Amino acid sequence: MAFASVADRDAIENEQLWDARDTPTTTYELLTQTAAKHGGRKAVSFSLLSDPGAHCETLDWNTLRDKTTQAANMFRSLGVGENDVVAYLMPNATETVLTYLGGQVAGIVNPINPLLDAEQIAAILRETNAKVLVTLRAFPKTDVAQKAAEAVRLAPNVTHVLEVDLHRYLTGLKRLIVPLIRPKNPVFHNAKVLDFNAEMNKQSKTLGFADSSGDRVAAYFHTGGTTGMPKVVQHRYSGIIYNAWLGDRLLFTQEDVQICPLPLFHVFATIVSLGASLGSGAQIVLPTPQGYRGEGVFDNFWKLVEKHKVTFMITVPTAMSALMQRKVDADISTLRLAFCGSAPLPLELYRRFEEAAGVTICEGYGLTEATCLVSINPPLGEKRVGSIGVPFPYTQVKIVDAADAEVLGVDEIGEICVANPGVFGGQTYTEADKNKDMFYPGPDSDSQFLRTGDLGRIDADGYLWITGRAKDLIIRGGHNIDPAEIEEALAGHDAVAFA
Repeated sequence: MAFASVADRDAIENEQLWDARDTPTTTYELLTQTAAKHGGRKAVSFSLLSDPGAHCETLDWNTLRDKTTQAANMFRSLGVGENDVVAYLMPNATETVLTYLGGQVAGIVNPINPLLDAEQIAAILRETNAKVLVTLRAFPKTDVAQKAAEAVRLAPNVTHVLEVDLHRYLTGLKRLIVPLIRPKNPVFHNAKVLDFNAEMNKQSKTLGFADSSGDRVAAYFHTGGTTGMPKVVQHRYSGIIYNAWLGDRLLFTQEDVQICPLPLFHVFATIVSLGASLGSGAQIVLPTPQGYRGEGVFDNFWKLVEKHKVTFMITVPTAMSALMQRKVDADISTLRLAFCGSAPLPLELYRRFEEAAGVTICEGYGLTEATCLVSINPPLGEKRVGSIGVPFPYTQVKIVDAADAEVLGVDEIGEICVANPGVFGGQTYTEADKNKDMFYPGPDSDSQFLRTGDLGRIDADGYLWITGRAKDLIIRGGHNIDPAEIEEALAGHDAVAFA
């Protein structure tokens, strides 16, 4: 069934209850099913360099399943059980995908932002009690390995460090030069350091232990962290599977190719983009370790779309603004949609991008605390510029007055509250104290609706609009001013690319 309207969403829900749907229970079951359906088709492509002519490593679905199995077996061999944590401090790479998937199969995976400082990384490793850390071997032009070594020194709970050497992706002269200029990385911790690929390749391609028999926490994602200690969010298989199901049912088929230059420590890249491929069999393309931040990615972006015959691009407003500064210098006729999230999209940027690239934009909304997806402008229906669309099937959204917890009516502004299979009621964060006052009751439980902290409204046709953040309101002369109004005025000026 197409997803073009609120009526389509309701019709999907009326087919059967979510719990009655025959969906996989675990990530490994999902991957195994997809490999059985689409085994020889392309699954994941990664290139170290942005040049369209550069070497690109591609795994088909059978190979992705086999290598994920080997990674999971490797983690189990290092003492990781269902309740133990495999953290990774990695840029994008094939090994990052294998760690994300294999870590969920063996235990609980914990992606960490490499841009954090060593003390923050260590705090996350201690909070999650990680046993294993996957990170880079020292490599030119990155300090990830050095940060990891210092973080592990400050987190003695880590027993093993698995290093990924990006050297294997190099060709030609660079392959000869890098070993000569590789930076030193002395370590002062007690964890055992091993080579990721050497250890993984020792493992069987048959899972050496029983897959989980039911739902459980499978991932820890941190949120925030620009100052102080990031909060750690718990994700269950059920929420991860729900997001993958949405990608399969509403967005992709096995014929699609999505390009995702977002970091694999973020839910938009992992839960949504990679998850949608896991659900549908669509190919996912990961250009450069730094994604959009990678050298030459913006300059070569449209050529990469042509090379891979991309049908769907994953983007954020800042990337769209940068792409607008480049001419469309390739055949991008295969490209149908751009899915934009992570931050509100200014109206003027929306209009400029669609005009310049000729690509339809689907703006959506999600948050780490809800596993991710909440709403989207219907891919085949009306897209209301500035709106974040209609709630996905099996997602309930209500607007609540924070002053008295009353549910508000059409076009009344209040806090956006969400209930869906991705919401872990009462247990969103690993620290119990941080879950206080995070939920409103519903018919199914006392902690059914997650308070997002976002202000918004629902119009008469069921479209959701974000109007600001509860904490971001500017109070001037006794008046509440939404920062979005100022940003829109700035973005409308010809000399302003993004505000």
